[in-house]
Amino acid sequence: MRALILALVLVAAPFAALAHNVISSVFPAGREIEGEIGFSNGEMAGNRLVEVFDAEGSKLGEVITDGDGFFLYTPTEAVTHVFRADLGAGHIAEMEMAAEDVAAIMGVAAPETEAVAQAGPDAPAGGGIMVTSLTDEERAAIAEAVRTEMRPLRQEITAYKNHNDFQTILGGIGYIIGLFGLGFYLAARRKLAA
Repeated sequence: MRALILALVLVAAPFAALAHNVISSVFPAGREIEGEIGFSNGEMAGNRLVEVFDAEGSKLGEVITDGDGFFLYTPTEAVTHVFRADLGAGHIAEMEMAAEDVAAIMGVAAPETEAVAQAGPDAPAGGGIMVTSLTDEERAAIAEAVRTEMRPLRQEITAYKNHNDFQTILGGIGYIIGLFGLGFYLAARRKLAA
């Protein structure tokens, strides 16, 4: 009976832990920063407050996630942005975007870094990538189209990763149950031999 209870606890434990892994990320989306927050079981953190801070901890602003756990934030300063959301039960989602990336979104000069200093002032912007002039409306339309197309792909990739993790957990549980079975078999054999 004890072994059955222990086996049930071992089987049920991964399911409780699986729902509590926080998945979050931020990335450029035109002139804005897009982010997503959710859990590894596919549940998204909808209608949650996301606070935005600089690297020193000064608050820059805040935004609310939509029903699918996504948010858009328009930066006003070319500094490192730290996004933080309290998801309850002690879970905090924290994402960061470097000042250089924020500056690129805003279309302003990036803060002085070692790479820029080494490249020199005559180096082409964007590491030699040619940048064409687009209107703000064109940038917004392109960003919206890319955002719309990328969301399902990002969710699918996350679900695939979690599915494979789940298979690994089930495989581990199978090994544990197999070891228990082997132990019971050897114990029974010793008992019969005695």
